[in-house]
Amino acid sequence: MTATRRAVLGTAAAFGALSAAGFGPARAQGERRPFSWEQLVAQAERAASEPWREPYRPMPEVTSVIDYQRWGEIAFRTDRSPFQDGYPVTFFHLGQYFQRSVRMHTVADGQAQEFAYDPGLFDMPADNPARRLPADSGFAGFRFQEWNGADDWAKQDWLAFLGASYLRAIGASGQYGLSARGIALDPALPDRPEEFPDFTEFWIEQTGDPDAPCTVYARLDGPSVTGAYRFRAVRGTDRSRGVIIEVDANLHLRRDVERLGLAPLTSMFWYGEYGRERPFDWRPEVHDSDGLALWTSSGERLWRPLNNPAYTQVSAFVDENPRGFGLLQRDREFDHYRDGVFYDRRPSLWIEPLSPFGRGAVQLLEIPTNDEIHDNIGVFWVPEAPARAGNAYRLRYRMHWLDGEPYPATNIAQAVASRFGRGGQPGHARPDNVWKAAVEFDRPEVMRKIPYGVMPEVVAWTSVGRIARTLVEPVPGGNVWRAFFDLELDEPEQAADLRLYLALNGEPLTETWTYRFERGSLVQGI
Repeated sequence: MTATRRAVLGTAAAFGALSAAGFGPARAQGERRPFSWEQLVAQAERAASEPWREPYRPMPEVTSVIDYQRWGEIAFRTDRSPFQDGYPVTFFHLGQYFQRSVRMHTVADGQAQEFAYDPGLFDMPADNPARRLPADSGFAGFRFQEWNGADDWAKQDWLAFLGASYLRAIGASGQYGLSARGIALDPALPDRPEEFPDFTEFWIEQTGDPDAPCTVYARLDGPSVTGAYRFRAVRGTDRSRGVIIEVDANLHLRRDVERLGLAPLTSMFWYGEYGRERPFDWRPEVHDSDGLALWTSSGERLWRPLNNPAYTQVSAFVDENPRGFGLLQRDREFDHYRDGVFYDRRPSLWIEPLSPFGRGAVQLLEIPTNDEIHDNIGVFWVPEAPARAGNAYRLRYRMHWLDGEPYPATNIAQAVASRFGRGGQPGHARPDNVWKAAVEFDRPEVMRKIPYGVMPEVVAWTSVGRIARTLVEPVPGGNVWRAFFDLELDEPEQAADLRLYLALNGEPLTETWTYRFERGSLVQGI
C-alpha cells in the first residue's frame, strides 16, 4: 500500500481495468443512449461471470515519459468544461502515473452522452510528449470546480476522482488531504500483492441547483471484482459544511479475496507530538490525519492515535453494525505544524453506514514511512464471513469530509494529545522497560463539571505487563486534564494494547483512548 503521495493514485491505476463490457464501442461525441442506475448494476452483475480483460493503455512508451513535471504542464481548458451553468467538470490527462484510459459520459434526462477525448481540450507545450498520443486516448480522471460564477470557480476544485478507485474531497477549510477508495483488496498480506481495481467508466449528472447533489456513477473492474457505484456529492453554498457524499455500491467477486476492505480510507502519518521520526525534520508534527475515531454499536467512543510503526501492523476493532468510524485531523493549531502546506487544514473523513454493515471489524493498517510523501495509513471495514468468489455485497454509506466529526459526543471529553517518555520518577534511577504515557483530554462543557478539589479516576488497562503510578492533573490555563500512567513491561520487545479513560463517580468522563505501544515505534533504530 505504501506509495509516493504524488504517484500513489497512478501506481494504483497500473493494476486496474477498463471495462470490457461497457455500453458498446467508443462513440462519437453527441450520440445519446438510455442510461440508468439499474442498468449499470445489472451490467456489473453480468460482468462477474465473464473473465477480466487487460484494459486499454494507449502508447505506454509515450505515457511512461510524461513524468510529474511534464504532466503538470498539461491543463484542461475550463472554457470547454461541461456543466458550465453549474459545477464545471475538468479532466485529468494521462501520464506516467495514470496510464489507464477512462471513459467519461454526461447524463441528462435519462440519456448518456460520451464526452470524448480531444487533445484540443488541453493546453500543453508544443514539445510535450502527450501530443503524440492517439485520438482515442481517453482521460485519467476528473474533478468538480466550484460553482460557476464564484470568484474562485476556475481555481478551486472540491472533488476529484483520479487513479484506480481513489477519490478525494476538500473539507470545510478548503484543503485536500486524505483519500477514499472504492474498495481495498488484500492490502498488506505477506503472501500476495494488493490488487487495485479501477473505476473504468464514469457518468456525471447535475441538476443546476448548487445545493443539490452532483451524481457520479462509476463502473469498477478488476481481476477479482466487478461492481457499480453511485456517489451523490453535495458541496452546497454553505462551504463550512465541507463535502457530503452518499455512496451506493454493488459488488461481485470473481475470485476469493483474503482481506476484503470495504469503505476504505487512505492517509499519511509520519509523526505527531510523539514518534521515532521526530528528530529528522524541523517541523513539530507532520500528518494528514492524527487518529482513528470509532463509534461502536454499543455507543462507546474510541480514539486510537495513529502510529508510524517499525514494521507493518494491522489492528482490528471487532463490532457488529458500527455507528461510524473515520480518520480525523483533530489538531488544528498551525503552530503545531509550522508548514505552508497547511496540515492544520486537512479534512477529516467520517464513514456513516446507512444500511447495516453486519459482523466484522474496522481494521487499521499502519506501514512504516520515512517521509511525508508516502500514504502509509489505511482504514477499512472487513466483513467477518470469508470473501469467496461469487459473493455479492450491497453497501450504503455516507462520507463526511469536514474538519471535525458529524456526530460528536458532547457529554464526554475527547483525547487531544498523546505523549510518551521514560517511566519512573524524576530524581530516581529510571528502570528498564518502563514507559510513561501522558494523555490529554479536553471539552470545556464537560470538564467544568468536575468539582473543585475533586480528581477524576484514571481507568487504565494493558494486554501485557502492568499499569503503575497512575496520576491525573489539570493543565494550567484551561479545561484540559492530563492522565499519566507507567507501563511496566517484562521484555523490551513486548507490544502492549492499551486502554484508558477518565471517570467521575463511576461514570466515563472521556472517550476511551486506545493505543498499541511498541518501543520501536517511539525510538529511532529500535
